[in-house]
Amino acid sequence: QVQLVESGGGLVQAGGSLRLSCAASGSIFRISAMAWYRQAPGKQRELVARITAGGSTDYADSVKDRFTISRDNTKNTMYLQMNSLKPEDTAVYYCAMERPYGIQSWGQGTQVTVSS
Repeated sequence: QVQLVESGGGLVQAGGSLRLSCAASGSIFRISAMAWYRQAPGKQRELVARITAGGSTDYADSVKDRFTISRDNTKNTMYLQMNSLKPEDTAVYYCAMERPYGIQSWGQGTQVTVSS
């Protein structure tokens, strides 16, 4: 069973930055696509960014040019650098390990709150 643990959330003013981390257990991290999702109150969970095992990335239009996803396979860790944060970025952020058959594991989530 793969475990994912997020960290780095918090309260920040609009225009500020945060860096989220997602640490994974087990040996399949390096061969798995990883992703960040978020869920705001009253809204559906949405994909924020994805990074393949090979390092290719894609982003939701709402975060392009502001967020950067990356991974360090030597540390079994994925990151999300979030710059120019907006109040509408406020949500619980979840990391996920994606396998060909679907989501292998979810993290417990970390709260990001952006004040105006």
